[in-house]
Amino acid sequence: MYLPKHFEVTDPEILADLIEKYPLATLIGSIGDAMEVNHLPLMLSKDRSRLFGHVAKANPLLKIAEQAVPNLTAVFNGPNAYITPSWYLTKKETGKVVPTWNYAVVHAQGKINVIQDNVWLHGHVTQMTNTHEPTYQSLWKVDDAPDEYIQMMLNAIVGIEIEITSLVGKFKLSQNRPAEDYEAVLNELRASTNQELQDMTHFMKPT
Repeated sequence: MYLPKHFEVTDPEILADLIEKYPLATLIGSIGDAMEVNHLPLMLSKDRSRLFGHVAKANPLLKIAEQAVPNLTAVFNGPNAYITPSWYLTKKETGKVVPTWNYAVVHAQGKINVIQDNVWLHGHVTQMTNTHEPTYQSLWKVDDAPDEYIQMMLNAIVGIEIEITSLVGKFKLSQNRPAEDYEAVLNELRASTNQELQDMTHFMKPT
């Protein structure tokens, strides 16, 4: 990943915050000469050393774990948006401005392990459900479904664990602009009726 220093974020709390808010990861790894790409939600351990998820037993992603070097990268995409140069105060001063695209992403690299334990899986899917259900003010729980049905579903999946060896963020959020341009972008995002534009301000700080 191209990563200029002014866009690099290494603070574990900020990185964990983005993963928690945008848990759907793009997992990228290689199987022989082919690339394997998957999309699935992951949960970060409390000590931020591991990511956990689950996949269907037929998912080719599991073949990565069988390799001598079972490494992959999980990419978490936060908010992103086109930034118009008309927001910059510099436009009025010199006119020397161009559009850009702002975004926040976290890359987690590590080793994938497979977990084949129905007790662990039940606890994992329960935790994931209990984490996300409140978003919809819902009361649904895993145990609301018939036990035999839950067991059938658990038998069709396996857990995955990614031991994180590298965790880094690229937050391209106008930090390279003069302070007055940065503040103008921040103010415009805050005032927008577009929720994703507003969400981007969560990762920006007033200068």
